[in-house]
Amino acid sequence: MTTIEIPDGSLFGVDNLPYGVFSTPGTAPRVGVRVGDSVVDLAMALGDDVFAQPTLNAFMAQGYRRWVEVRERITELVSGDVPDAAVHPVDEVRLHLPVEVGDYVDFYASEHHATNLGKLFRPGAPPLMPNWKHLPVGYHGRAGTVILSGTDIVRPCGQRKAPDQDTPTFGESQRLDIEAELGFIVGTGSELGTPVPVDEFGQRVFGVVILNDWSARDIQSWEYVPLGPFLGKSFATSISPWVVPLLALESARVDTPKQDPEPLPYLRETSPWGLDIDLEVELNGQVVSRPPYREMYWSPAQMLAHMTVNGASSRTGDLFASGTISGPERDQRGAFIEITWGGKEPLQVGGEERTFLQDGDEVVLRATAPGAGGGRIGFGEVRTRILPAKGVAK
Repeated sequence: MTTIEIPDGSLFGVDNLPYGVFSTPGTAPRVGVRVGDSVVDLAMALGDDVFAQPTLNAFMAQGYRRWVEVRERITELVSGDVPDAAVHPVDEVRLHLPVEVGDYVDFYASEHHATNLGKLFRPGAPPLMPNWKHLPVGYHGRAGTVILSGTDIVRPCGQRKAPDQDTPTFGESQRLDIEAELGFIVGTGSELGTPVPVDEFGQRVFGVVILNDWSARDIQSWEYVPLGPFLGKSFATSISPWVVPLLALESARVDTPKQDPEPLPYLRETSPWGLDIDLEVELNGQVVSRPPYREMYWSPAQMLAHMTVNGASSRTGDLFASGTISGPERDQRGAFIEITWGGKEPLQVGGEERTFLQDGDEVVLRATAPGAGGGRIGFGEVRTRILPAKGVAK
């Protein structure tokens, strides 16, 4: 038997217990939980085949009461002795995409981000569109290109048209950008025609990941009128391998910023789901921004309610993202288009100027939140390197 040692100051103590999917050489992917610097094989430790699956979906579909029960069992287990064969050093396992993603929706919930982009794209006009403070604006993305941290990004190609050009050209994106976000994973879905009320968020959503919604700004700006994001977004969305349970985030709950005007009844929360989560954006080893999630105008509960209010169904494994997380200061902005003000105010990174991403650049997103024990809990990281575009017909 093994007693798992949790280092002082660990972001993965018993008040966190994030789930992931892992494998060891010669074995199939299965569900584990991270404790300190170890991964516990839950199928072996709990004797339950639902954790022998290659994704979390089967377990998540069992519902809220089951999530609570299993978390209590895991807490008791890892506080004592764990079978030796069920414990693996985290740096000796291979991590996999933790969920089979059903649908993917990305929102636009930061007032600071939306205001900054409005000023960039529509100078002289009101920065927020008339509907922005009445509903959580979003778009449907591509679930098939949600990828795991550590997967390199090939620079996308597409049509682009600069303001001084009469016609578009085709080629590599020159304005490749990140969007530092959080992703929320639906555990139990809803039937077609049945909206999800805001107060069911805590029973419907299983957990949270860090998310990077990659953006090719030059492709996006040419194609998104009159509909919305398409090829400028669909090439990749990266998520972290560890899913922090919503049950671990009770100590991180805060009010959302004051919403004025008051939202329509279906969006009103009696107990708001603002979250005090701090993110960090690192470019080539240098931290360039620390976006605060607590500044987000629309809560994830409001996002889920709005996403289903027209009767759209939700499914186990559905992923919806917050949109870029930005605060009021330059060093709190969650995208390079904001940090560098559309490329006009370059960053100094490692003695070089950066506006948008170059081939070979490595971006790392991290996040932490207050834990129940008075310390911090961690979400891990999303780490990605940019590769050159692959040759395509012009």
